[in-house]
Amino acid sequence: MVVATPSDVRKHLVPARAAGKRIGLVPTMGALHAGHASLITSCRKDCDVLVVSIFVNPTQFGPNEDLDRYPRTFAEDCRLCDELGVDLIYAPTTPAMYPPGFATTVRVEGLSSVWEGASRPTHFQGVATVVLKLFQQICPDVAWFGLKDFQQTVILSRMVTDLDLGVELKFGPTIREPDGLALSSRNRLLSPEDRAAAPVLYRALKRAAEAVSQGEEEVDRVRQILWDTLNSEPRGRVDYAEILDPVELTRLEGRFQGRPAVAALAVRFGEVRLIDNHPLTPASPRSREPRDPITAQFMGDDEHFRAGEG
Repeated sequence: MVVATPSDVRKHLVPARAAGKRIGLVPTMGALHAGHASLITSCRKDCDVLVVSIFVNPTQFGPNEDLDRYPRTFAEDCRLCDELGVDLIYAPTTPAMYPPGFATTVRVEGLSSVWEGASRPTHFQGVATVVLKLFQQICPDVAWFGLKDFQQTVILSRMVTDLDLGVELKFGPTIREPDGLALSSRNRLLSPEDRAAAPVLYRALKRAAEAVSQGEEEVDRVRQILWDTLNSEPRGRVDYAEILDPVELTRLEGRFQGRPAVAALAVRFGEVRLIDNHPLTPASPRSREPRDPITAQFMGDDEHFRAGEG
């Protein structure tokens, strides 16, 4: 079943909530692929009633970004949801989500202004606002997100904690093509030449992760591996390629000294901007217990590294 207004989605979930059923949500912007399918499948196992939202959120696109070109495949998305056992598709219109006079936004300070936020200053404000609205409209017990958008997961976790939203967040691994390219709805916008070049992101991340796991201690050396590998592909233009603390998203310096870290990057191919990331696990970790739930899922997920490895 498809519903398109906040009142309708609330009305359809009243019986489930009254019966004490566990409601799960997978928020998407449509153009669903195997990465979304993986999240939907995981959420299906985790809840009694599964809702998938499909909404291309205009507030997370900047004025010169690809809102108009963003893929829209609603009929195909509905078929996939039906095959995967989705109970309810919530596909609101833009006026339903942002009615005339809408003036309230959500901003997670600090975390939203670096890396992706520096390149796309209004992006995470749009993400946080629409996710909060979805949580308010659907009131899920659990919501699933993909780890490919790592900074997003950190920001949304902070929002949920700071605003006492009571939604359990869970995260699914990045799903990759056989050549390592992370699945993304934007991949279909790549030219054939750029698609052939794009797996350089995965090669850079893989080389960095291997260096750290084999004992490289100098953060700058691992950062240079990222840049050297990315610069070997002339079709790509690097926005950033960094080694970050997975909780604070600050730039790591010096030596790893057993600290968990994440390699994160963004590269443009023509008009298409791709992001990716990878956990960096030191050969001698400081502690076997990651510091927070996101890091626990991220650092412990071998498939995040191995998927797509030939």
